[in-house]
Amino acid sequence: MLNVVIFGAPGSGKGTQSELIIKEFGLDHISTGDVLRAEIKAGSELGKTAAKYIEEGQLVPDELIIDIFANVLDSKKNSKGVIFDGFPRTIPQAKALKTMLNERGQDVSVMINLNVDEDELINRLLERGKVSGRSDDNLETIKSRLEVYHNQTAPLAEYYIQEGKHVSIHGMGTIEEIFGRIKEAIANLG
Repeated sequence: MLNVVIFGAPGSGKGTQSELIIKEFGLDHISTGDVLRAEIKAGSELGKTAAKYIEEGQLVPDELIIDIFANVLDSKKNSKGVIFDGFPRTIPQAKALKTMLNERGQDVSVMINLNVDEDELINRLLERGKVSGRSDDNLETIKSRLEVYHNQTAPLAEYYIQEGKHVSIHGMGTIEEIFGRIKEAIANLG
């Protein structure tokens, strides 16, 4: 199975590139938000537990998210693989994901890290804000989100470098150019 973690700062193009990867390689998409909403809507025990955390304004604990992901993966037995969107965000989450996948005879195949210049990220997010009206795409919030990303999430790159799974992708240029680089990186996975 091809299990892809896509990674990059807000505005780096993760969503756009994820869609292209899914189409090209026939992968399933596992988004933390979508999975949590589906479990809550289904009224599963895991969903009920997650809903309590969310209602109290707390983050859903890593162990619970991993359990939910395990259920989703187990329901996709005939899948060619998955792309993980919005997870992992911390090294403990990455280790928990690795353990859960290893228990199923799998692992993360590659961590694609979309690298985009800070000025370009800010411009993309401001532009997206104008087009979509997203309230979190204003300069002050963008700078805060980028700071959180660099402080909390960026250390994951180092973890995946140590694991030998990290592939840095130059995230500047057209969508097609960037996707071409991603396709080449995935094709070169031994």
